[in-house]
Amino acid sequence: MYDIVIIGGGPAGLTAALYAKRAGRSALLLEGGVLGGQAATTPEIENWPGTQRISGGDFAMNLYQQSTALGAEIRFEAATGLEKVSDGWRVRTAAGGYETRAVILANGVRRRKLGVPGEEQLAGRGVSVCATCDGGFFKGKEVAVVGGGSAALEDALYLASLCPRVWLIHRRDRFRGETHLVRAVESIPNIIPVMDTWVEEVRGAERVESLLLDGKAGARELTVSAVFTAVGLIPDNGAFAPPLELDEQGYVRADEGCRTNLPGVFAAGDTRAKPLRQLVTAAADGAMAAFQAGNFLNLRDS
Repeated sequence: MYDIVIIGGGPAGLTAALYAKRAGRSALLLEGGVLGGQAATTPEIENWPGTQRISGGDFAMNLYQQSTALGAEIRFEAATGLEKVSDGWRVRTAAGGYETRAVILANGVRRRKLGVPGEEQLAGRGVSVCATCDGGFFKGKEVAVVGGGSAALEDALYLASLCPRVWLIHRRDRFRGETHLVRAVESIPNIIPVMDTWVEEVRGAERVESLLLDGKAGARELTVSAVFTAVGLIPDNGAFAPPLELDEQGYVRADEGCRTNLPGVFAAGDTRAKPLRQLVTAAADGAMAAFQAGNFLNLRDS
């Protein structure tokens, strides 16, 4: 039985593993996707304290190497559920499961889909949620980004260095991203904002060929070779609730000590209900969750 099982290998989970090992605890981290979470697909990180600029991939690799150097165990398995056992919890996976005395949920969020015709059929053939992963396939071609938050603005800035024209489609009349990103987008001539507009359909036979748009200016068809969606995030906590308590949006209810309604279960990072979701808050949550999990185990053992 492990002292702590950490679900999720993003900045919160990797930081939790680091702090758990520094406290001398046995720790297993489970990740069903890519280590580093959304940070791993970010072209450049400029808001990590003490570091002016680092690529998302390098940032994720640094966290991974730092935690494993201390002995954190990492397995690439997705957690599928949580059940109470006599001495703690059992984290279920497709391969079976792992028993642990405490759990840290750091499973993050996933990208929201547009939910329009053609999106599913052309996924991977011009429809993408990761500009840094797939942008290189469309070098020299016109593309679109859908969204108005920081993620969409970052995607547009990255693609503008590869593509002759990037259409930035947003359903509102102003962007919601960080001010410095808005200013950067406005300064790039080959990023074309398309405001008060939304996508009605993704069109193409074998690959993306165009988008059917609608909005205040009326309907029109926009010819592009790819569309990158960044229209919000969805927490992925359904497998753990009940008994885990979630808020109305599906985020885990946890206090500032990252404690949930379940004794011995903690929540860290983007999966937790909180006003700000940034790398620095994810890492802070990971440290706090590991600290509180250690306190919980100390009280049990005393």
